[in-house]
Amino acid sequence: MLSVVLIHPEIPWNAGNVGRTCAAVGARLHLVAPLGFSLSERRLRRAGLDYWEKLAPTVHESLEEFLRFLPVDADVHAFSAEGERSYWDAGYRADSWLIFGGESGGLPAPLRELWRERLRRVPMRADARSLNLSTTAALAVYEAIRAVEGPRWDPGPTTR
Repeated sequence: MLSVVLIHPEIPWNAGNVGRTCAAVGARLHLVAPLGFSLSERRLRRAGLDYWEKLAPTVHESLEEFLRFLPVDADVHAFSAEGERSYWDAGYRADSWLIFGGESGGLPAPLRELWRERLRRVPMRADARSLNLSTTAALAVYEAIRAVEGPRWDPGPTTR
C-alpha cells in the first residue's frame, strides 16, 4: 500500500487535503510532529471532511521515531526542489513511501542529504516559487498510482 508522509506540516487545510487524497486512493497517511496544528482543529477536519475518521493517520512524535518506524528497505521518494530527477521518472512501487516536508521549510536538510539519490522534484518554470504542498502531494500520489496500476486505474464508482 502506498504511504504518504508529511514531515512537520504547518497548515491544517493542506494536511486535510492530503488526507482526503489518501482516502480517495486507499493510501496511508503519516504525520511527523511537530505539527503546526491540532488534529482536532476544525479547519483540518473540514478540509478532510468525512474522510478523516476513515483515514486514521499515523502520527509519529518525532522525526527520529518516524525513521525508526520506516522499513529499512522502504522504497522512499522524497520530494524537494533540490531533486535532480522528476517525479515522472521515479520508478514507483505499490508500497512506495512519498515523503514531503513542511510548507515553509520543505524537507529537512538531513533528510535531503540522507536521501540525495531519492529526491524527486515536480518540474516547473524557473520563475515559479513553488506549488502548494497538497497540490504536490496529489500530483505525486496519482503519478505513483498511474505508474504502478496503469493509466486506466479506476477503483470503481464513487458513492455519496
